Amino acid sequence: MKRIAPLAVLVCCACGGGLPGADSADNLSLQSKIKHLVVIVQENHSFDAYFGTWCQAPVGSEPSCTSGQGCCEAAPAQDPSGSDPVALTDRENGDYSPNHDQSCELPEMNGGAMDRYVTASCGDKRNFALAGDSDVPTYREWASQYAIADRYFQPVAGASSSNDMYLATARYMFLDNTYEPNSMGSGCSYNRDTIRYKSTTIHDLLTAKKVDSSWYIEGYQAMADAWVCGWGAPDCTSSDYFPCIYDPSDIPAAYFKSTADKPAFMRDYGQLATDLAAGTLPAVVFVKPLGFRSEHPGYGSGISEGVKFVSDTFAAIEGSQYASDTLVLVTWDESGGFFDHVTPPPDSTADGQPYGPRVPLLALGPFARQGSVSHVIMEHSSIVKFIEWNWLDGVGQLAARDAVVNNIGSLLDPAATGVVVPAN
Repeated sequence: MKRIAPLAVLVCCACGGGLPGADSADNLSLQSKIKHLVVIVQENHSFDAYFGTWCQAPVGSEPSCTSGQGCCEAAPAQDPSGSDPVALTDRENGDYSPNHDQSCELPEMNGGAMDRYVTASCGDKRNFALAGDSDVPTYREWASQYAIADRYFQPVAGASSSNDMYLATARYMFLDNTYEPNSMGSGCSYNRDTIRYKSTTIHDLLTAKKVDSSWYIEGYQAMADAWVCGWGAPDCTSSDYFPCIYDPSDIPAAYFKSTADKPAFMRDYGQLATDLAAGTLPAVVFVKPLGFRSEHPGYGSGISEGVKFVSDTFAAIEGSQYASDTLVLVTWDESGGFFDHVTPPPDSTADGQPYGPRVPLLALGPFARQGSVSHVIMEHSSIVKFIEWNWLDGVGQLAARDAVVNNIGSLLDPAATGVVVPAN
């Protein structure tokens, strides 16, 4: 195993106290009362996989109401091929990861018919898997209490890294997981095709306006401290490296020269508690767990570990001085090859790329519409658009999908935000 990074990078990334990012929210010109945004990014589950048995409206009914589980469509009782659903339990999630490369996902979607997840050449009856109340109880409680989007789609058909990039650039960068970032930890990957971009990201735009932003990444400090990949988190029981150690390909900030392995933008998850307590939380925050707590299927990883990670993170924010001014969003990078019955939008007019299936998006905290279901079509670039709108005095500044997608205002309560956040 070759050394994963030069010593200079390891020393820089191991910096602990004194990280940049003192809370400057009170000095900013904000469009709303939302002073902080925390986006928690989990992995590889479709909307139907988690909420198909929570929603109660008939399949294809397209309800226009927005209050409660009767206002979103249930998953069908059978796959169009006639297959019954598999119960998506911790065990099932750990045993099987569907093929979710674009070359497989597009045939399964079948031009929007969404009817070949079982019967396509890469299909499998386990792709039609639905969780129950006991499998994702916290997520369903939040959907009832706060706000959920039932038309939030993965930005591009295919695997994780290509979809993650939309959280940084709102545009297509590469197919599937083609590239590893040329940054710390890339030496631990089987993929030796690395790349580093000089493109402008949402972090660059925020920095230019003196708005702090950062990723908090579980396992990041352990990777920085290691001369080789190490054995990962001690409570990770998988025999594979991936779910137990930091994976830079899940962090879009790791792909860009302006942010890769810079303490202002990439911090260990353990630093989040310190920054919450010290009053140094950046205005815009993204959170990423290790693979075995991301709900990623396969590798023996269950769902419940991820639910606990997200719940603990939200509880830490709610128990901090930031509770009253923070919007928390929880989403999944892509659908993971699991069945979803709703046809995605046409290819994006901004980059011509095909949308993938729906993934869940939950809005939590005091700014979320209570018990609400949004039917507005959104995707990861919608989060970027909201950041631009709230902190940067104008949308579309990346000249990509942020200029054409809908904003997230349909999830937010105007009485709490102090203004009507646009829904488009």
